[in-house]
Parts: sequence; C-alpha cells; structure tokens
Amino acid sequence: MTSISKTSKVISFIRQSLNGEQQDYTQGSIPRAVFLLAIPMILELSLESVFAVVDMFFVSKLGENAIATVGLTESVVMIVYSVAIGLSTAASAIVARRIGEKNPEAAGHAGAQALLVSFAATVVISAVGILFADDILSLMGASTEVVRDGAIFTRIMLGGSVAIMLLFLINGIFRGAGDAAMAMRSLWIASIINIVLCPILIHFLGLKGAAIATVIGRSTGVLYQCYHLFKGSGILKFSKVNFSLDIELIKSIAVIAWPATFQFIIASGSWIVLTRLVAETGGTSASAGYQIAFRNFVFFILPAWGLSNAAATLVGQNLGANQIARAEQSVILTTKYNAIFTALVMLLFIFCSRPIVSVFSEDEAVLGFATQALEIIGSGYIFYGVAMVMTQALNGAGDTKIPTLINFVCFWLFQIPLSYLLAKGFHLNATGAFIAVPAAQALLTIIAWYYFKKGNWKKIKV
Repeated sequence: MTSISKTSKVISFIRQSLNGEQQDYTQGSIPRAVFLLAIPMILELSLESVFAVVDMFFVSKLGENAIATVGLTESVVMIVYSVAIGLSTAASAIVARRIGEKNPEAAGHAGAQALLVSFAATVVISAVGILFADDILSLMGASTEVVRDGAIFTRIMLGGSVAIMLLFLINGIFRGAGDAAMAMRSLWIASIINIVLCPILIHFLGLKGAAIATVIGRSTGVLYQCYHLFKGSGILKFSKVNFSLDIELIKSIAVIAWPATFQFIIASGSWIVLTRLVAETGGTSASAGYQIAFRNFVFFILPAWGLSNAAATLVGQNLGANQIARAEQSVILTTKYNAIFTALVMLLFIFCSRPIVSVFSEDEAVLGFATQALEIIGSGYIFYGVAMVMTQALNGAGDTKIPTLINFVCFWLFQIPLSYLLAKGFHLNATGAFIAVPAAQALLTIIAWYYFKKGNWKKIKV
C-alpha cells in the first residue's frame, strides 16, 4: 500500500468517526472500535482543555487576585462537575447496556429519567452558590481582596451550574449510545463560543465577563444537544412519554449514580483541600502558580479522559451483548494507548515546564511555583493515564462502588494526610502538597488494576 493510499485511508477513517454514523461496537475489530469512539471523544475534550488554557491566559492579565479567584471557584465548581459526572456515568452505563441489548427505546427512557434527576440536584447547588458566594471563597482561604473582587464571578458560575450539569449529563447519554460525534459537536460549540466571548467580555466587564462567557457557551451547547435529542437524528430519540416518572428506573440510576457522584466528589474534594493548603502555606503567589500548573495539567489530561470514555462505552455495550471477553480486551488495548500518550506528556512536563507556564505570567514568584508544581505533578502522569482507564471501565460496567472506595482510600486516607505531613510536619509548605499528588495517583493505579483484573465487574447487572 502506497503512502498516499495509507493517508487516504486514515483520512477516510477519521471522517467516518466524526460523521457520527451508527456503528455496532459489539463486533468487528476492537482497535477500530476504540478509535472510532476515541477520536471524537479526544477532540471533544481537547477543545475543552484548549478553552481552559485560553481562559486562564486572559484571566491572568487581570492579576494574581483574578487567577486565585478563578482557581478557588473552580475547585468548588468541581463539586458540580462531580454530580454531573456521577449522573452521566449512571446514564451512560445504563444506556450502553440497553444499546448493547439492541433496545434503543429503553435507552432513551433511561436518559430522560436521568435528566429529571439532574434538574432536582441543580436547583440546590445553584441556590447555595448564589446565596453564599462570599462565604465559599472565604472558606477556601481567599484573602479579603480576592473575596471582594471575585464574589460576583463565583456567584455567576455556581448560579449557572444547570448548564454545566446538563452539558455533561447529555454528553454521557450520547457516549453511552455510541454517538461520540454528537457529544463532540455539542462541547465544541460550547467551547468555541467560550473562546470567542471570553476576551471580549473580560475586556468590557472584567472577571465577571469570564463567568458570563462560560455560562452562555455551555447553555448554547445544551440547546444544541436538546434539539438533536428531541429531533431524534441519531440512534436515540426522546419523547414526552420518556419523561413520565419511572420510580424503579430512577432507583436504578441512583444506585449507580450516588457512588459515582461521591467518587468524583472525593477526588475533587481532595483537590479543594490541596488548593486551600497551597494558599495557606504559600500565599497568593503559590495559589496562582498552582492554578496555572493545574490548567496545563487539565489541558493534557482531558484527551486521555476521552480515551477512557471510549473504554467505558465499549465495556457497557459489550456486556449488554454478553461479549465479556471483548469488553476486557477493549480495556487492555485502551490502557496501552493511554499509557503511551501520558508517558510522552510526562516527559514534556518534566523537561519543559518553565517555557509552558511562562506564557501565563511574568511574575517570578508565580512562575517559580507554577514550574515546580507542573514538574512534580507531571512526574506521575503515566499513572493518571492507566488509572483513569481502569476506573472508567469499572464505571462503564455499572460497578461504581469499587472506584469510589479506591478514591476514598487513595485521596482522603493517603493523599490529604500525606500533603499535610509534608507541608506542615516537614515544613515543605506548598511543595509538600505538590508531592502528595503523584504519590496518591501511583497508589490508585495499583489498586484499580488489581480490582479490574479480579473481574467482579463482569457480573454486574444494570
């Protein structure tokens, strides 16, 4: 085969993955299935990570107080993401099973019931964010100046959390159905609008403009999702009857969703504790540097998360089709791909941290902390790649309790105590908090691999 024909074949394959054509992922080549799902999932989350970096670039021009505000707020918004991802995990697992069983009507019904649950959860979160924005920033260790300047940003971001919740939940439904291209397009629309509006609104409205741009972008993405769900242009189509309250199905969703929600609350909660510890022991410069490093960390971890989501979909659909060996093979193959990618990123972070973070600030104190944080956290990057595939495979099977237990042990019983011991007991300050991150992730990888190989996830019924 000539190089031209090979290139043409690759381009044709990529085009097929992005067109959103209906595929049966329970048969045929496993590598082909992985990449048909993974390419749009990686592109979906890549633009989201681009926005995270672009947003930090423009916010950083407003000074260290603005950087700290965004970082502290987003640590709390991670709880919203946790609830959204928890519900998304449950919806995706059930939808994938029903699609694997060749029952798209039941898949649509499950997705609609998950939407009803999400609305109830969002009302509570939005109300708390609107009423207690100042207190939330203070609780996170923000200075008086940061609270004064940043409360409006926090209020808008948490008040608009319904857009975050629905965007991630509905994309989980699309991914469970194997329609990764639709999930990609909706998040691309949201992110592109964010990227365009962010510098414009920041210029006219300051930090408040960044929050408004985010809410507008995500809301537009949700409208696009809803249009296609009700139009039924893919394998799924929602109708009014799907939204008739189904208590038994809601209970099934809750059984999977609550551990998945706590799974991510535990993980994001540990990041909140570390964020506060860094601010407490290193001051505003350390907090700003940590947030710059964290944004770059997210920039590269989201594509790896896209590969992991492909594994979750393949596990759910193949278990639904009773193709257990194929489900396991899909995870092993995806793990290899993710390990290669994250190993390359790890080398980039270890040897090129300073040039990367220099784009975001000229303050030497901030750059020093950002460089150190990225080097230390990045040193364990390969562990993130392997662990996320293992945990997503368990989640895709509907076995959300085991990853939740693993997260609790590794983050709350290991990472948080270790970070305080190193930061305060050994007087390493913010550096101690940085060191605890890759140490905990290495432990998580080992335990997650053990439970995956044990194989109890193959027997889960959803």
